[in-house]
Amino acid sequence: MNINIQSKSSIPIYEQIKNQLKESIIAGEMKEGEPIPSIRILARDLKISVITTKRAYEELEKEGLIYSVAGKGFYVDNPDTGYLVEKKVQGLEEQLDAVLKLCKEAQLSKEEVKDMVDILWEE
Repeated sequence: MNINIQSKSSIPIYEQIKNQLKESIIAGEMKEGEPIPSIRILARDLKISVITTKRAYEELEKEGLIYSVAGKGFYVDNPDTGYLVEKKVQGLEEQLDAVLKLCKEAQLSKEEVKDMVDILWEE
């Protein structure tokens, strides 16, 4: 498992862990029933506090992405990936709405915004 922590990021470390594991599960890189590293092992590997790792795992468990088996560890659950993808799209729509408001404030035309998107999409 490859988790990259950006120590200078404004995103808390537990959230970085949660987001990367979540993306792997949604993308199907991690399969149902697959074990994930224990809290202690992941904390040791990432050189972070077990409390931080525990918080990430708790968040993932609340979202139904992983489950724990007492004395055995954590495993990938069978999440409703359709719902998770829809939730992600909804978040993107909210972000896009905010960007479009900024474009309107800058008095950009619809064509200018489309051109900008086309150029950035190709990069």
